[in-house]
Amino acid sequence: MDSVQTEAAEDGTGESTGTVLVAAGANLGIAAAKAVGGMISGSSAMLSEAAHSVADTVTELLLLTALKRSAKPADEDHPLGHGQERYIWALLASVATFVGGAVFSVYDGIHTFLHGEEPGDPLVSYVILAVAFLLEGYSLRTGIRQARAAAARFGVGLRRYVRHTPDTAVKAVVMEDSAALAGLLLAAGGLLGGQLTGSGVWDGVAAVLIGLLLVYVAWVLGRSNAQLIIGRSLPPAMRDAVRERLLAVPDVVAVLELVTVVQGPDEVLVAAKVDFRDLATAAEVERSCEEAERSLRARFPAVRRVFLDPTPGSGQRAP
Repeated sequence: MDSVQTEAAEDGTGESTGTVLVAAGANLGIAAAKAVGGMISGSSAMLSEAAHSVADTVTELLLLTALKRSAKPADEDHPLGHGQERYIWALLASVATFVGGAVFSVYDGIHTFLHGEEPGDPLVSYVILAVAFLLEGYSLRTGIRQARAAAARFGVGLRRYVRHTPDTAVKAVVMEDSAALAGLLLAAGGLLGGQLTGSGVWDGVAAVLIGLLLVYVAWVLGRSNAQLIIGRSLPPAMRDAVRERLLAVPDVVAVLELVTVVQGPDEVLVAAKVDFRDLATAAEVERSCEEAERSLRARFPAVRRVFLDPTPGSGQRAP
């Protein structure tokens, strides 16, 4: 059973790594192209999009670091493993999105409002935006394909999975690539508005909107990772299912207290105070604990650690 779970975890990490690598490669090339287009056209929105892609590239590098370091096995100094370390690096990635993309975009847009700009030839920018849209679309397709497959395994919809998944690497890729596509459309709108009116105001508006979009993405990803660093439990429906599994074990009378902690995308800890049958022998209690662990792992493959504390019921406790 342990070997199967280890292989499943490695497969999930491999999928996430591949998804992040595709996104990183796409963003690196797009960032350079957008920067060239922004300098040629003098477009604030294009330069904001270049900063957006640079921030996304840094984000992907941090996510790769997170995936690598979180895969380290448990040791004597870290008995619960390193799974939650991925959320620290992912939190830093959301900060990079905010600082590297959002702040620059808002600043550049406000600067355009105050000082104006001389629109250049937008043709090169349009071509770059079109190519970037195709590359970002391919990267998003890769992330959505992985997220949809995972959602199917859990029996939930894609939107719900992306919202609640503890695999924040995939969540980051899906959200950032979606924001990138929206940003490209905003940049194109800013260029078109400036071309039709001869005013740089439209370009400044597009840059500010791109910045605000990145603020939202950074806030959502930062909040998700912070919750997982603090220690997030399983959803209520899954906690109820864990409780039912424990109650179905022979000699278990009641589950007095249940704690579940998500430690990684494929790593959950379950701890419970359990009231066993009064006349159960020590051997029967031990067998029941083993049965409970097997049952939980069969139903939830992500459950790696199960700790049960035999505890007397409220009517049996000494004063």
